[in-house]
Amino acid sequence: MKKIIISIAILIIFEANAQQTDFVTIQNDNGVTLGYSPTSGVKILTIEGKKFKDLNKNGKLDKYEDWRLSVDERANDLAQKMSLEQIAGLMLYSKHQAIPLNDKGFGSGKYNGKPFTESGVKPWILSDEQKIFLKKDNLRHILITSVQSPEIAARWNNQMQAFVEGIGLGIPGNTSSDPRHSGQATGNTKAEFNAGSGGEISIWPDGLGLAATFDPSLIRKFGNIASQEYRALGITTALSPQIDLGTEPRWYRIYMTFGESPELSADMARAYIDGFQTSTGKDEISDGWGYKSVNAMVKHWPSGGPEEGGRDAHWAFGKFAVYPGNNFDMHLRPFTEGAFKLDGKTSKASAVMPYYTISYNQSKDKSNYANGFNKYIINDLLREKFGYDGVLCTDWMITENEGKTPDEFQGKPWGVENKTIAERHYIALMAGMDQFGGNNVIEPVLKAYKMGVKEHGKSYMRKRFEQSAVRLLKNIFRLGLFENPYLDPQESAKIVGNPEFMQAGYEAQIKSIVLLKNKGKVLPIKKRKTVFIPKNYYPSTKDWWGNWSRPSLDYPIDLELVKKYYNVTDIPEKADFSIVFVSSPYSNNDGGGYDINDRKRGGNGYVPISLQYNSYTAIDARSHSIAAGDPVIDPSIKDRSYKGKTVNVSNASDLSTILSTKNQMGDKPVIVVVNINRPMVFNEFENQVEGIIGRFGIGEQAILDIISGKFEPSGLLPLQMPANMSTVEKQKEDVPFDMECHQDSEGNVYNFGYGLNWKGVIRDERTVKYGIKK
Repeated sequence: MKKIIISIAILIIFEANAQQTDFVTIQNDNGVTLGYSPTSGVKILTIEGKKFKDLNKNGKLDKYEDWRLSVDERANDLAQKMSLEQIAGLMLYSKHQAIPLNDKGFGSGKYNGKPFTESGVKPWILSDEQKIFLKKDNLRHILITSVQSPEIAARWNNQMQAFVEGIGLGIPGNTSSDPRHSGQATGNTKAEFNAGSGGEISIWPDGLGLAATFDPSLIRKFGNIASQEYRALGITTALSPQIDLGTEPRWYRIYMTFGESPELSADMARAYIDGFQTSTGKDEISDGWGYKSVNAMVKHWPSGGPEEGGRDAHWAFGKFAVYPGNNFDMHLRPFTEGAFKLDGKTSKASAVMPYYTISYNQSKDKSNYANGFNKYIINDLLREKFGYDGVLCTDWMITENEGKTPDEFQGKPWGVENKTIAERHYIALMAGMDQFGGNNVIEPVLKAYKMGVKEHGKSYMRKRFEQSAVRLLKNIFRLGLFENPYLDPQESAKIVGNPEFMQAGYEAQIKSIVLLKNKGKVLPIKKRKTVFIPKNYYPSTKDWWGNWSRPSLDYPIDLELVKKYYNVTDIPEKADFSIVFVSSPYSNNDGGGYDINDRKRGGNGYVPISLQYNSYTAIDARSHSIAAGDPVIDPSIKDRSYKGKTVNVSNASDLSTILSTKNQMGDKPVIVVVNINRPMVFNEFENQVEGIIGRFGIGEQAILDIISGKFEPSGLLPLQMPANMSTVEKQKEDVPFDMECHQDSEGNVYNFGYGLNWKGVIRDERTVKYGIKK
């Protein structure tokens, strides 16, 4: 990288293919730093000794270009200047994009009509598809999945920002990401941690793991660090936190939540968002917002937690959230008492995403539209009753058409299945939504506008579109992107995954570990003992798009890492103890609950979701489902009950591994390490083993540091662990703390807030503050 000082400017030049992508930064005295690309055609205006970007190239300073003015004034000015097509494009949120794109990833990975792998271009070049949706469709909100490296992400950001800076009014791109810091998200659970080195990105526990620390201050620290790494990657909106109350133990997305306590979830939400959104000192622009801030899009209003039977609404078989305990209002508390009542100056989460679900029979008009289409849920409650005026973005693909069968991963237009794509956009707009997740194409938004003009008139619809535009623009202005959206790739590489951030993440991993059982205080086990670790069978499972993985038999941990702690043997008789790594019971990646083969055999297709390893028959299930059948896909289905049906989980072999290992070890200790993705039934093996450790999406090294006694466990259960499947069937999807909990051979009950340290059951200020409220 070469820096050339030119009077008031610093010219930073980066190579990109055979061409150069330049951006210039200009430091105003006692003012902001501007960044722009000479290739965009933007010029610099000098007004009263200050420098401003002439983004619309009209030779004069417009209000939206004046960084001295308030965000409200700038956003309103720009919204009024925008064409209908420009506002409609601002309402789009892209389908998933990987950097670089490829033919096997999301979207079209082509450049000049040829695949990236054949074209010989640099990996940060914009693809053909990206150029089309940025220019033709005026899209400015991009969802990023995987990135090859921080440098490539930064260079792609600069390419993208230079491209949109030269179009129309020069509105910058606002790039977002789903959570990317957990070991499960990165696939890095086996990576070794070295305090003196960095990594690809700092690794933290997932949602349940953060909750297991019961420490909001730690979660705020996470948000602060994660936001710095996001900004270094060019990411300015986090599609998180997920604060659905985890009251339904069978829901597979429960591992992303902060558990089932409304108090804990609200505190964690508040801390998380404060950490992400707040800039301080020289980084602050105004009201806590600034150059280190990341917009938090909190999800999923009004909670996707109480899914009937635990089935997930990404599929038609899980479209209903139910409230048998009349507990709808409790599910709002993480939002109303947490996300909308921040301690920091940014005041509230800048954006909200409703879930796919139909909140069954909760609307006053009994319309039973999915939340993104539901005027009562969005306008009457969120907008009017709770006064929320931030951005509302639909979950991805709710306006697209559903699949031919309930198990197909396609569009999710629940409640409006018989409407056209354009009509769905219009219904969502009239309900109060601002933005459409997973839509790259402007056409249906423009059609929705015409529908509104026909019903309400042109003036009304222009005002309605400008209303959404202002909300969306504020979230771009607040972060300083209009002034300087560019990144120094070398600086990005220094920030993302630096040793300090990696250390903080690792310390959080340690604090999230829950010691559940320690019979005879067998733990900790000193180093240099001899350990036996059995291989695990990993069955073939189906991903969201219906692709099946290959089964395998392999060690669950890098044995070279284990050898730094213990001697390793593959002969149980020679070992002093054994560690068995397993996962909580699961059924494919859709979470289970529907079997198309059952439908083909004449059943209704609905089957139980099991939280135990052994074969399960739903004797105590409801005789009749609460929500309706399949009125669109299969009108003949009037009931979704699965009473009396039998299922087997995909990883049933984990139980066999535990029990066979114990048989081989005899009287010697067996320690079971469970990756807890959702509550599970422990009574199948608990009384056979000496130790049980629960982890939540973290790496194996942290587990070894606990087992060897380098650190003492301090985590607490953020969820109840059921005594059996009968109590799971009898609990109510919307009610927390309503299961009979497992009691182990030592007399300890695996209830919310339970955990052990080396002395015994933990009782401290956390258990007092967040104890179950009777």
